[in-house]
Amino acid sequence: MELKAIADFLFEVGMLKRTPRSGFQFLGTGRDTVAEHSLRCAVIGYVLARMSGKLSTERVVLMCLFHDLVEARTGDLNYVNKKYVEADEEAALRDMTTNLPFGEEIRSVTEEFNDRTTPESNSAHDADQIELILQLKELGDLGNRYAPDWISAAMKRLRTEQGKRLARSILNTDFSAWWFKEKDDEWWVNGGREVESGR
Repeated sequence: MELKAIADFLFEVGMLKRTPRSGFQFLGTGRDTVAEHSLRCAVIGYVLARMSGKLSTERVVLMCLFHDLVEARTGDLNYVNKKYVEADEEAALRDMTTNLPFGEEIRSVTEEFNDRTTPESNSAHDADQIELILQLKELGDLGNRYAPDWISAAMKRLRTEQGKRLARSILNTDFSAWWFKEKDDEWWVNGGREVESGR
């Protein structure tokens, strides 16, 4: 293996930690990087594949992990940007993977995601949208009044029954419920410390 090419590639992947998801500037609140989005997207992809029970979990997760890899070179173009600017994602993907011994696999997985013709690619596409829906639900719960409109558009992009079911459950769940559901518990008063009587 050409280790120098792999090292270059891994440094390039690091750019995704510093590449902001640009749509939030229009929403007015929230922020995210492409790397943060890709991580939760991959976990969602895993969940959707497992919910289905008949998809290649590995393929779905790889698509979710790699679907925005080219944004290390192109940046993140939001829906407004895309009305006026077109990124040459094919060239970016080719240039960033040509010298990699596993470059063909990355290109194949990314092309499958973009073509959206397989059950795995449809689930990966839904994972991408559900990650956005989660972010928007969090922001809506915190008071962003535009988040519901964005959620409505993202819901219309979902393709699979598993994705639609999961998204509906997300919308019916308060984003803080996983950790604050026992808010009346004494723990939230004294943090687990014994309270001495008479004090």
